[in-house]
Amino acid sequence: MHLTVQVVQCTGSAIHLEADLDKIQRVTGMQDVLPEDRRYWDWIIEMASELARLYGFSRLDVPIVEYTDLFARGMGTASDVFVQKEMYTIKEPDGSSITLRPEYTAGLVRAYIQNGMSSWTQPVKVYTFGPIFRRERPQAGRYRQHSQFNVEILGEMDPAADLEVMLLSMNLYRSLGYRGLTFQLNSTGCPECKPAYIATLKRYFADHIDKLAPVDKERLQKNALRVLDSKEAGMDELLAGAPHMVDHLCEDCASHFADLRELLDALDQSYSINFRLVRGIDYYTKTVFEVWAEGIGAQAAVCGGGRYDGLSEAIGGPSTPGVGFGSGIERIVLGLKQQAISPPEVAAPPILVAHFGGKTKEAAVRLVYRLRDAGIGARLAFARGRRSMKSQMREGNRHNVKTMLIVGESELEAGEVTVRPMDGGEQRSVALANIVDWLA
Repeated sequence: MHLTVQVVQCTGSAIHLEADLDKIQRVTGMQDVLPEDRRYWDWIIEMASELARLYGFSRLDVPIVEYTDLFARGMGTASDVFVQKEMYTIKEPDGSSITLRPEYTAGLVRAYIQNGMSSWTQPVKVYTFGPIFRRERPQAGRYRQHSQFNVEILGEMDPAADLEVMLLSMNLYRSLGYRGLTFQLNSTGCPECKPAYIATLKRYFADHIDKLAPVDKERLQKNALRVLDSKEAGMDELLAGAPHMVDHLCEDCASHFADLRELLDALDQSYSINFRLVRGIDYYTKTVFEVWAEGIGAQAAVCGGGRYDGLSEAIGGPSTPGVGFGSGIERIVLGLKQQAISPPEVAAPPILVAHFGGKTKEAAVRLVYRLRDAGIGARLAFARGRRSMKSQMREGNRHNVKTMLIVGESELEAGEVTVRPMDGGEQRSVALANIVDWLA
């Protein structure tokens, strides 16, 4: 960052500096969440937390950094995060390698193993919030640091657990007011049936290798399933003819997928089988899903997740089935704006305490803190010296306060405070000692 500062005027003790503000920039792919957007964030987090607790989930927080090997073993070196070098990795002085988490699930499973949570009553149902980091091309609703609401059920094979995380995700979006919601659903099989399907898929694409873009040719070699998710021009027809994983499932995976669909049907939940739906991380098995919404631009998916029954074993733990989803807060905010949904208004402090400096300021400060201690929101009119009442009235209007409490010299002598409604109602005097009770 380059910062240019120029002295443009020096008068007495006042030195005026002029900065080259064009050079003061946040890091590419990061964002500032300003108060207007923070209203969306707080609403989403409050709604998500309430739903998670309603479903019987408890909050678990894990570190932002983990040993790099955790992600190498858990996500797989053929995953997009590794292939495209999207991780922020730091070499420690002792030679170890640590990484800012690029996703949540591996760290949560590590915490489950390390903290002996397999001895708890199963399944363990946890949720969390926080930032994840990907060195990828920034795009709408997706930043190099973005925050997720993450939900996991650990230690349960029942397809009803898949249903539970799916419905929690769906109900979050419904509760926020999203319209045109539906599930996209697929099964990616398991280590028993997936290898044979991948071999079949590779043979199919090998017969059409001239139609693949360079990026898809690379994916074919490193992670063939990702070709199904290709966004390259002219791929739709080729992908429509590709073999489907659901036609190559083993008996266990086919039964699991059928049971899940029966549960969704029993609850009249709309879903579509999407044969192209895969995830960019190696640990997924059986169920994968996304929630799609209408009218939010080209990226219809608003969240996704699935089952990862082999992840615990991959990182050195005991066999532990799991299922969960992640939902990006920024992506939710973007969708809300695209569907013209606003969060509830946050009530501003209804009172401004005005004064005229000196002893009146001391009395105003004491009054403000009395009000706040009583649970009454109040702002103090700041001023180093005497400030006109007209100026303080303008401040009250800017902050939409309902009432001004005026502490002037005459009020102080009389032990009173002047109550002035900002809507033009009748002004009155109230004893300073009784004002809190009077307002309450």
